[in-house]
Amino acid sequence: MKTLARILVSLLITLPLVAQAADDAGTINRRMAERLPAIDALKERLVIGETNSGMVEARSTVTAEEEQLVAAENSDRAAVYALIARAQSTSAEAVGKARARQIAERSKPGLWLQAQDGKWYQKK
Repeated sequence: MKTLARILVSLLITLPLVAQAADDAGTINRRMAERLPAIDALKERLVIGETNSGMVEARSTVTAEEEQLVAAENSDRAAVYALIARAQSTSAEAVGKARARQIAERSKPGLWLQAQDGKWYQKK
């Protein structure tokens, strides 16, 4: 009976945390979806590129507004990678690197990508 009580208390404590994480993920995904056209436009203009850690980085001079956009995107990506890492019992760094490989495979030719060795190249 004590074990059942402990399980119930545990569930009561963790369920709000799980619900909070789900709400956060939904909010993050919505922000990222809203931001995607602007991020894609910066990539097309060759102003930003995709790093080997799954983030975006300026490749040329950016405006303050573009800098804020990049920072917001990277902040949300880091949060998503952390949520995925927690669910998969791995590190956010590993998730980011895996995501970087997916992004590189799916990117259009001509866009800036960062190789695993840190060197930048334009996809052919």
